[in-house]
Amino acid sequence: MNTPVRVPSMGGPLIVVPRSALAAWGGCTPEALILGGSGPDGTGGPDGSGPDGTGGPDGTGGPDDYDRACEVEGWAETIALRGSRLRALVLGGEPATTCYLPEHRVFVRWTGGYDWDEQLSAVGGLLADPATVWEECGSWETDGPAVLMDSAEAGTDLGVPYPDGGGIPDEAPVPLPAGRWRVRSEVTGGLLQLLPVNR
Repeated sequence: MNTPVRVPSMGGPLIVVPRSALAAWGGCTPEALILGGSGPDGTGGPDGSGPDGTGGPDGTGGPDDYDRACEVEGWAETIALRGSRLRALVLGGEPATTCYLPEHRVFVRWTGGYDWDEQLSAVGGLLADPATVWEECGSWETDGPAVLMDSAEAGTDLGVPYPDGGGIPDEAPVPLPAGRWRVRSEVTGGLLQLLPVNR
């Protein structure tokens, strides 16, 4: 098995974005609400927002995409991608370094109680054990392969070196066929699994 690519968190949630819609994810902007920005009326919104009236992407205030990702309270939730019919899957809960195992269609979040090899070796057993407790997290639809990335990064910045020469944004491929996926979380093992939804 190839060594899975790990994506660390810079402090906020990680996110999975369909590759075809990466340009629709704007990440964190300096004027966002979390960083104290606002629209001309001091509140953001339609008077100081982006072209769709929700703010952020053009630097004029209001919640940006990173703000919206940070508002997710559950273990996983989908949020809209501006200008796209597709949605992004936010990995909520405690921010943690995460990898994706395509053979199980499962995201593994480092829980801190094990080293990576121990945690990865336990995945198969957890998935096969009927006693494993899962929490349902809704469904997510993609038109094909996706990318696991930090929600603070803009999709258009992936593969582009940082100005200070400190490398490039972290990302990991999420190879998936087009379809709708049931999302479930096993909190103890740090697992988030995608299961095909039969139509």
